[in-house]
Amino acid sequence: MSTASAAVAGTAVPAAAATARSRSRSLQRDADALRDAGVTGVAVRLDTPRGTVTARSGVRDLRTRGPVPEGGFLRLGSTTKTFVATVLLRLVGERRVSLDQTVEELLPGVVQGAGNDGRTITVRHLLQHTSGLPDYVQDVFPEQSAETYFANRWRTYEPEGLVRLAVRHRPAFPVGTGWAYSNTNYVVAGLIIERITGRRWEREVTDRILRPLGLRHTDTPGTRPFLPHPHTSNYQQFTEGGPPIDTTLPYRPFDSGADGSMTGTARNLNRFFAALAGGRLLEPAELAAMRDTVEVPPGNGHPVGARAGLGLFHTPLSGGGGCLGHRGSGFGYVVETATTLDSRRTVTVSAHSRSAEPEKAARQEEALRDLIDHALSRDD
Repeated sequence: MSTASAAVAGTAVPAAAATARSRSRSLQRDADALRDAGVTGVAVRLDTPRGTVTARSGVRDLRTRGPVPEGGFLRLGSTTKTFVATVLLRLVGERRVSLDQTVEELLPGVVQGAGNDGRTITVRHLLQHTSGLPDYVQDVFPEQSAETYFANRWRTYEPEGLVRLAVRHRPAFPVGTGWAYSNTNYVVAGLIIERITGRRWEREVTDRILRPLGLRHTDTPGTRPFLPHPHTSNYQQFTEGGPPIDTTLPYRPFDSGADGSMTGTARNLNRFFAALAGGRLLEPAELAAMRDTVEVPPGNGHPVGARAGLGLFHTPLSGGGGCLGHRGSGFGYVVETATTLDSRRTVTVSAHSRSAEPEKAARQEEALRDLIDHALSRDD
């Protein structure tokens, strides 16, 4: 019997169920589009007041070619920064630190060299990437190759060592006069948390965020390299025309600290970002400070109109308004969580391969952005 016939017979599908199916089909189409752009495995979770919608596409690994697992564990990469910024803003609310305190006051002598001066860099500059501090990543991964990945992936650095590597280079710009994403900012932020509290940043994240929200599947593993099961394998193409390399094991020189070491699940990420945007983790003054943004200049890998807050990015939505979120990425994966400004719709998407071919990478980026925009722009 056709849908039209069912309606005549008085057995029409309820509007709510039809809407749910429409949401599911739309999300699946967008997940499939990301797969069709060349991503080996894709997983999406969308949480709304009307319920949860998930989609999976592609394969969990290129050997068995089994399906992407539902609710798999993820490397969060730089999404870790949002957790760290939240802890620091909690400390601001407790008057244990000020956003306008300088790095030199908090960590004497740590940020000095080649024109980098902790006396002029504040906590706010660190969290908003307006410090001008060079990114240490260029020092620990100097050559884009699989050989470099395999040769150095087990090496570890202390946070102070990463800062020393960074400050051998000139600043990207005078403090507060520009914007440039730098992982070094959050390595320093982690050290500040430890100096203020006497405990490592991981413990503060656990006690202030993970436990209160019941995020039992989110972890701060440090240098422990293995993801829990189930998970999807990550694949990095290091050079154009080169083969996909299994990079499920992290590159520990930049996957071990306050700038990008956490692991978790899409369900836990959605819960965290919705709680944060909904005012459950920060007092109004600190949440307002976090959402106070500056322009992200073109050419920085962010959508047009994106603005940077403190550990958060604001991105316009095609349906009007915007969303708050953060991306995490590493070799072979991209994970991005975004929530509407009212925290009613929250989506996490994970893409488990990355291409070195510019046109292919651009198509994948466009498909990922479209997925998030479509998921959060609907009003149903």
